[in-house]
Amino acid sequence: MARILAALSGGVDSAVAALLLRDQGHEVVGAYMRTWMHEEGSAIFADCPWERDQADAKAVAETLGLPFHVLNLIEDYRSRVVEYLVSGYASGTTPNPDCLCNREIKFGVLEDHATRLGCEFVATGHYVRRRDNPDGSVDILTGADPNKDQSYFLALVRQENLRRALFPVGDLLKPQVRELARQARLPNADRKDSQGICFLGHVPINAFLEQYIPNQPGPIISTTGRTLGAHHGLHRFTLGQRHGIGVPSNTDHKAYVVVGKDRERNALVVAFDEPDAPGLWGDTFTVRNLHWTNQTFVDSEKLNLLARPRYRDPSVPATLSLNSEDSQSGELIFAEPQRALASGQVVAFYDGEALLGGAIYA
Repeated sequence: MARILAALSGGVDSAVAALLLRDQGHEVVGAYMRTWMHEEGSAIFADCPWERDQADAKAVAETLGLPFHVLNLIEDYRSRVVEYLVSGYASGTTPNPDCLCNREIKFGVLEDHATRLGCEFVATGHYVRRRDNPDGSVDILTGADPNKDQSYFLALVRQENLRRALFPVGDLLKPQVRELARQARLPNADRKDSQGICFLGHVPINAFLEQYIPNQPGPIISTTGRTLGAHHGLHRFTLGQRHGIGVPSNTDHKAYVVVGKDRERNALVVAFDEPDAPGLWGDTFTVRNLHWTNQTFVDSEKLNLLARPRYRDPSVPATLSLNSEDSQSGELIFAEPQRALASGQVVAFYDGEALLGGAIYA
């Protein structure tokens, strides 16, 4: 049996993860992470339910008879996740802070705290499965529940951190998790799942960015250069966005969609949302910051694999050609065109149900 740090978020998934480990006979220590939304003076988070999250996490630990710790990770979030998010939007990209949060915080900084508390492993409520290999390496497999699979969000996590990670609910379906929570009379058994960016919760991204990026008004133009309106800042928009552009549909009720950003002119480029909208669809993309969850998968400079373009998209066949002079970048060619893949977003790679790693669209 092992001493395990269970990351309790206040939600039912992490609570059941701790329950399962306790019932298996492990020595489980509960921990709640204080993150950016707990920052004093951050008025934008005044209505965030973090107090309930922390209270629910503590109540779960008490119900299960676990020691409980509140860990202050505010500064780590600021330097490793929040600054990454803000700088990404400021530079015109659409970053994915959830993937970075997993790599740097949940399977990074949190493991340092686990060591300090004498714990060998860190357990979370992620819907993924762990496979231990004969050589001592660990693979991440997609979760048993296809509607809850969260392997995409672990695409950038390092192998040395995965070796210390446990995912007790990965073999379960969500209804089974709920039922286990009810049987154990956990106080959050029927609590709704959280939504939104990891540390923002229900706070709109633009409301958050307003605190850090000043407005830079500019024109909204068509692909032919015709001015259609005005915007308050390119950082407020992403490729493929249809709502909140500020340009009404035309007389034929055709909606506009964002197809590009002209940074030299500070112009937002839009077109009608049609299959032939220029810049909206593509099959070939440059990717950077290539990362492999297990290096044993990489055996050539050209790989045929499955790629999940974004979290809610299905994995599709693709070919990744590595840059011979820079192993951290390459060219990704999808077998079929993909819609609105924005610079800064993450693509996850698979071999069947096994997560290979991921990269960021350049």
